[in-house]
Amino acid sequence: MITRREILQVGAATAALGVSGFSRAMAQQRLTQEQLLQFDGFGNITLLHMADLHGQLLPVTLREPSQNIGVGEARGKPPHITGAEFLKHFGIAPRSAQAYALASEDFAALTKTYGRIGGLDRMATVVKAVRASRGADRVLMLDGGDTWQGSLTSNRTKGQDVVDCMNLLKPDAMTGHWEFTYGEARVKEIVGKLDFPFLALNIRDTEWQEPVFDAYKIFDKGGVKVAVLGEAFAYTPVANPRWMIPKWSFGIREEDIRTNVAKARKEGAQLVVLLSHNGFDCDRKLASRVDGIDVILTAHTHDALPEVVKVGKTLLVASGSHGKFISRLDVEVKGMEVAGFRYKLIPLFADAIAPDAEMSAMIAKVRAPFAKELSRVVGRTETTLYRRGTMAGTFDDLICDAITTERDAEISLSPGFRWGTSLTAGSDITVEDIHNASAMTYPQVYRQAMSGARLKEVLEDVADNSFNPDPYYAQGGDMVRSGGLGYTLDVSKPMGARISGMTHLKSGKPIEAGRDYTVAGWASVNEGTEGPPVWDLIEKHIARLKTVKIEPNTSIKVVGA
Repeated sequence: MITRREILQVGAATAALGVSGFSRAMAQQRLTQEQLLQFDGFGNITLLHMADLHGQLLPVTLREPSQNIGVGEARGKPPHITGAEFLKHFGIAPRSAQAYALASEDFAALTKTYGRIGGLDRMATVVKAVRASRGADRVLMLDGGDTWQGSLTSNRTKGQDVVDCMNLLKPDAMTGHWEFTYGEARVKEIVGKLDFPFLALNIRDTEWQEPVFDAYKIFDKGGVKVAVLGEAFAYTPVANPRWMIPKWSFGIREEDIRTNVAKARKEGAQLVVLLSHNGFDCDRKLASRVDGIDVILTAHTHDALPEVVKVGKTLLVASGSHGKFISRLDVEVKGMEVAGFRYKLIPLFADAIAPDAEMSAMIAKVRAPFAKELSRVVGRTETTLYRRGTMAGTFDDLICDAITTERDAEISLSPGFRWGTSLTAGSDITVEDIHNASAMTYPQVYRQAMSGARLKEVLEDVADNSFNPDPYYAQGGDMVRSGGLGYTLDVSKPMGARISGMTHLKSGKPIEAGRDYTVAGWASVNEGTEGPPVWDLIEKHIARLKTVKIEPNTSIKVVGA
């Protein structure tokens, strides 16, 4: 088993860089590709895992959450610890390279030292290096989904830009979630042309209840039979529009997992891997209930953990998002069991890792038709803009301000999506930045009358999705964002009783259950929603302001956490 010293070798080696006065150039000199890839090979199988790319082909700036509220049995456990507490728990030196990659502490300052992270060209370099050093016959590279969506170019090409690049990366299998928002026909079109399987044992057609995709594939690697089972996001038709995939049904489907684990074992599988997109807490519960799974490669909730979490005999791996990391898990398989493992979460520091030439050329090619539009500057920000956080993010506040202003609404609502990159104070805001936070296939901003009672119902429903203590009833998203509205949320209360003290901020008066309010929002799952695309409103709002400055959001109070 890997030691804490080995897990944290990058953080220890670069801790001195985080002190005031060290320049970007010094960081580049100290933090090397060799160091980032350093790994003492172990066992007979290597699993490489990426997840939640969200269309980000280039290196990104991405602030990890400062708030990640856990409830029920997950309360106070990784990944529901953040900031300084996260660093202390994992023994990571403050202001080190690893601290910058994994926590929100000193984010803006450390960005100047360590720069951007990620990029599929850097990931390609790492994947090729591991395959070369380990031997391709011992390596499985797996994609956890949410890959084709989340950028202007992926939205305009319906995911083709990412697919073309991922084909060069040559994953062995993938599963999905946001992929399905391109619609059934487009997903089938892409999957039919992939050079690797799209696995999803939990999707059935609604007419005959037959599988839509393959449930698993068995690979012969290093003399070991490895079964990879796919589990797509179970709540896709609830979290996203059902009308886009009307003939498919989803679910966690524990019994189907058990059945396919048993089938794979009967076919001789010595190592069983679940490639899941259900979120960390859901997979942690699943691991405690379904026997025979050796490894769960989890995704959806964008958690990046520098250590494996063990549940019984099952190893849980969380590999972050937006291309910031790729994880490496080396496993020793003896007979039908895991005899030991060694793990490393590899941050892809763009200044330290050489870009792969082939992938760089493909990225340039797919972005070329949109290059001028992507780089157009709309305004500047005096505030660090980020999305990720259980209750709020400054980029979400900006979106709510834009919706409220441009749609002349009293109250605005914005979904608690976890995808979207970050900008530090003093940065230009480009068209690409706006679309990184809003690019999707149902972006219309509605405007309608909504009663105070209905507004509370909406908040209560989303709160239960986020804070239900049973992970099987929570969908892994953050709380809906709001503008012009204040309230108190008690995460310890049951469904229907979490929201209180709702206040209309402009008037300072309590929200009245029987009164109608003008509410605007986006990402409605209802078919036929009318309104301008949200990115147009955000751009118009920023262009009018010229300089964005977001004040701290104190309108929502959280108790019981």
